[in-house]
Amino acid sequence: MTNIRTNFLIFSFLFCSFCDAQTTKNQEPISIIVNDWSSQIVLAHITGNILNSVGYKTKYSFSTINEQWGSLSQGIDHVQVEVWEGTMSAMFERVIKSGSVLDAGSHEATTREEWWYPTYVEELCPGLPDWRALKKCSALFSNDNSSIGRYVAGPWEKPEAARIRALDLNFKIDTVKKADDLWSELKNAITHNKAIVLFNWSPNWVEAVYEGKFIEFPEYHIDCEIDPKWGVNPDFHYDCGNPKNGFLKKAVWAGLKEQWPCAFDIIKNINFNNENISALAAVVDFKKLSYEQAATQWLNENKSIWQQWISQNCKAGNIP
Repeated sequence: MTNIRTNFLIFSFLFCSFCDAQTTKNQEPISIIVNDWSSQIVLAHITGNILNSVGYKTKYSFSTINEQWGSLSQGIDHVQVEVWEGTMSAMFERVIKSGSVLDAGSHEATTREEWWYPTYVEELCPGLPDWRALKKCSALFSNDNSSIGRYVAGPWEKPEAARIRALDLNFKIDTVKKADDLWSELKNAITHNKAIVLFNWSPNWVEAVYEGKFIEFPEYHIDCEIDPKWGVNPDFHYDCGNPKNGFLKKAVWAGLKEQWPCAFDIIKNINFNNENISALAAVVDFKKLSYEQAATQWLNENKSIWQQWISQNCKAGNIP
């Protein structure tokens, strides 16, 4: 009898210790990465609020697109809701291959990152959006009354200098310090009906507010990056544009699937299209709501959509 009682006490202790460990584990906040552009930040807050709604704790952690892979791989951060093919594919594929990060599925949205101009610029520079028109109109884009055009670049590393050299464009690069500076430049140009060409991407708020087009450079091919003989200039790489219809994915720390399985299921189910994401970004960058306000507004107006992303087990409070 004593042995039975002793064994029962040992089992009870071990079971309760396991329960306490599970409870402690589940009370750890899921760390969601925020970057430095509006749509990503709003989607991060939407994701956090959905996870909160089923009982998870969350926190937000700022990271650059280069630093985030280390924190995701090590489990310091756990979720990235916008992985762009044009900017992040090389590192994304590397950490997926290592097994430290999991591909949590694609959004319906497809991406593009390229030189962009407001539509009225076509009246000033006939021939656009064909890139060869820039050769004839470079002086129109100058900001110092010279013949050298000005391309307004974002604060992210891109092969723009290599493209300008390979395509023999008479342009210089003016790099802004943060994404918001791009929009200040754009608004100023539109106000004064001046020619401007700048870095833009889709989905983004700009397409929800202003008419414009991407420059159509020679079609992208991987050989454009690795074989100088490929393309219109046999001497240099990057004589092409960026990829079109790129993926927009979600990525998670590999341990999230086991530690927070319901959260993993929810993140896999989260899905936005181009129109959704552009509208969300416009609410912040054009209508000037905060990121949190934009996320809350979307959640309140779209309950029938996001509640379907939550599995029945998670709805029942089963969030092991």
